Amino acid sequence: MRPTDLEHLAVPGMPALHGDLLLAGLSTPDPKDNAYRGALWRAGLDGEVSRWTHGEHDSAPAISPDGRWVAFLRAESAKDRPQLHVIPAGGGDARRLTALPLGAGAPVWAPDSRRIAFTARVPEPGRYGSPTEDGESPEPAEEAPRRITRFDYRIDNIGFLGDRRERLFVVDITEDPAPEPVPLTDDRVDAGAPVWLPDGETVLVVALRDWGAAESEETDLYAVPAGGGEPWLAVRTAGSVDKAGVSADGRIWFVGAEFTWPRAEARNPGLWTATLRDDREPAVPRRLTDAETVHCVAAAGAPVLVGDEVLVAVLNRGAVELRAVPAEAEAAPLEKLRPVAGERAAVRAFTVDGERIAAVVATPGSAGELVLIADGAQRVLTDWSKPLRDKGLRPVEELTATAPDGYGVHGWLFRPEGEGPHPVLLVVHGGPFAAYDWGLFDEAQVYASAGYAVVMGNPRGSAGYGESHGRAIVHAFGTVDADDLLALLDAALEEPGLDASRVGVMGGSYGGFMTGWLAAHHGERFRAAWSERAVNAWDSMVGSSDIGWNFVGAYIGDDLTAQLDRSPLSHAHRIRIPFLIAHSEQDWRCPIEQAQRMFVALKHNGTPVEMLVFPGEGHELSRSGRPRHRVQRFEAVLEWWSRHL
Repeated sequence: MRPTDLEHLAVPGMPALHGDLLLAGLSTPDPKDNAYRGALWRAGLDGEVSRWTHGEHDSAPAISPDGRWVAFLRAESAKDRPQLHVIPAGGGDARRLTALPLGAGAPVWAPDSRRIAFTARVPEPGRYGSPTEDGESPEPAEEAPRRITRFDYRIDNIGFLGDRRERLFVVDITEDPAPEPVPLTDDRVDAGAPVWLPDGETVLVVALRDWGAAESEETDLYAVPAGGGEPWLAVRTAGSVDKAGVSADGRIWFVGAEFTWPRAEARNPGLWTATLRDDREPAVPRRLTDAETVHCVAAAGAPVLVGDEVLVAVLNRGAVELRAVPAEAEAAPLEKLRPVAGERAAVRAFTVDGERIAAVVATPGSAGELVLIADGAQRVLTDWSKPLRDKGLRPVEELTATAPDGYGVHGWLFRPEGEGPHPVLLVVHGGPFAAYDWGLFDEAQVYASAGYAVVMGNPRGSAGYGESHGRAIVHAFGTVDADDLLALLDAALEEPGLDASRVGVMGGSYGGFMTGWLAAHHGERFRAAWSERAVNAWDSMVGSSDIGWNFVGAYIGDDLTAQLDRSPLSHAHRIRIPFLIAHSEQDWRCPIEQAQRMFVALKHNGTPVEMLVFPGEGHELSRSGRPRHRVQRFEAVLEWWSRHL
């Protein structure tokens, strides 16, 4: 895979299934137009796959319960916001239902197949292009000042929050033309992840504890009357709720973590259930899965009750598996959860119709294909990644190692073509409570196709290997996690065809921290380093990062001495190898001052250092940044390593 092959990276979104109608949005980067293109595709159960809509920016299909309608999001151009549309399931013209200034969120059908719930950010008058009370629409630089009173006033990839709260809406598709929707929730808190109760009169939403009265990492489920009225606390969680589903009998199933204070970091999200009370007192949830061994993944979809089991995605040693949890389970460990799909793969999304399951499954050779699971059998219906495979993908090998303290480490090795000896890249993921998985990883493929052996793994601090594995580096960054990574590198270098004298290290976010840390403390192991969107100075991260107010104290500690000791910037004088700092101008997770401070320190130190700054991008550049910047980043990475390895 070459950098320009990014245009063949086809990524499907959440599928929709009803009867013989199976739809999914498919998104591909278009570097030429510097935009992402997307349409809805239909996967016939007979194997025929065809484009179902002809918009250039269509996504998020949802089929009505009666099967007559499909709601979806459409943006008229790459610069426009997505708006809610509806189209007959049998085909026809799409009708737009919203014209909201900041666009609409994914649609969720009511049981009556007539109403749709969704959330949308509503700007204050005079902000983000909306008119003031006087009818003027000021430019961004001319907007009135923002008054900030909370820690949680902004978030990366979205921006400021208090002046454009995410609010709940309900629209009726039988009204034509559709009236301007009125928000059902106020501007005190963001309301997200809506789901209808079976009576069709109430929508559950996720919101901060106490309806956002104060900053919190805790979230709960609130019930909002669909016809209007005050929200009420439906489920008081043990910490958080990410995404909920409701079964026909009214039981609620959700993914969330249990927090043990004073800190809430690195807690495995589990599967929970609750039943609403008639007196409107908050329901107390019950955890079905074991906190240590089961890490549920809400991004793949809300839990779904099928028979006497609940389907939920679970992260397990680099695989994102679909597992079945007994509905009456009590803290069931991973070994007691029946595997359904995802062995040595990654289930990115799933939906259920009756007893049939449609899932998006990524593999080392695919960014995601639609798989139909019925009667215990699995059928792959699409082959959207074939054009990318035709361009050339390198095989991946599982890799294990043993750290100096005897701890087992797990990862992967991508080999280039030919016998070698090949230069080697140690690539470190972000998070840290995240993980590399078995799905196609464009970065590893680009580097391996260019001739580099790529080593990547999930050291202590990562997710999917037990909660204690993830918590092993709390107040201990740069200790056993560094040991694990070096052990994995050593195991790879024992393989034939790898050149131990030509090794580079690179990573982003936490991986950028680790790049700087390894360069300072184990610089003799590497020829050069590429540090991207990194945390370099914990002391300034506290006040400049969108999550610094809680993340730094949780993972590093509140003591300034400890923050300085764990900062790569404090050890910059030890870094002598060539060092590239890549950063985005609008990164609010790891603000650009993190890059600037490291650049100046290394420059003063006489270290060969360069800084590459991407305009207009945030923390997610390498994953969802502008396509042209993603290609340019790949080209810069390869040029750097061609110079130094």
